[in-house]
Amino acid sequence: MYEIIADVHTHTIASGHAYGTIREMAQAAAERSLRILGLTEHAPGIPGTADPLYFMNLAVIPRTLYGVDLIHGSEINVLNDGTLSLEEKYIERLDYAIAGIHTLCYHDEGREKNSANIAACMRHPKVKLISHPDDDHTPLDYEALVRAARDTGTALEVNNSSLLKPDQRVHCYENYRTMLGLCAREQVPVILSSDAHDPSAVGNVDLARELLESVGFPEALVLNTEEGRLLRFLLGR
Repeated sequence: MYEIIADVHTHTIASGHAYGTIREMAQAAAERSLRILGLTEHAPGIPGTADPLYFMNLAVIPRTLYGVDLIHGSEINVLNDGTLSLEEKYIERLDYAIAGIHTLCYHDEGREKNSANIAACMRHPKVKLISHPDDDHTPLDYEALVRAARDTGTALEVNNSSLLKPDQRVHCYENYRTMLGLCAREQVPVILSSDAHDPSAVGNVDLARELLESVGFPEALVLNTEEGRLLRFLLGR
């Protein structure tokens, strides 16, 4: 079950703390039989990441490498005022955006306000996915989160990297089980992602897949198991 054809949350050396080039990441995707690779460098707020100018020149990157189609996004930080950490003139150059909380540039405001800040960012038309909504360092109200995702047409991520380090991502397994139950009830789609910071991790969603199988999550709500469905959702085509 849940055989993915795309990994849409990955980082290259441009993010500052990742270790593969675009071509190395694309080659890894091809070796893992992926059809689509999403490159989503960190936006300002994460130390060492790309200057925003990076996002102005994405058009020079080939759209296909090693037989894998490339789509261009950014993992943009949710800020404490409920805004995104990348200016609009850069966001408009992206195919899609991921929004997420990172404690390097966000301080916990409690379950209700954290959830409201994410919900505010979901309203941006380019934000299609919320990254790693799983860590009780910045706890979330999952009823509110899933309702906001439903109302804005936003997907929620099941992040394999988080599941690899449950000692760091506090209560991530329990939080995902809660979130997935609510997503199934409200028919909110999810995306399984590697959050790869090295080519060796591209396409690795084994723990995320096992978690979905353990709760019997509907495959029809997993967007990156079917190419057309995923592209319609992310890119409107």
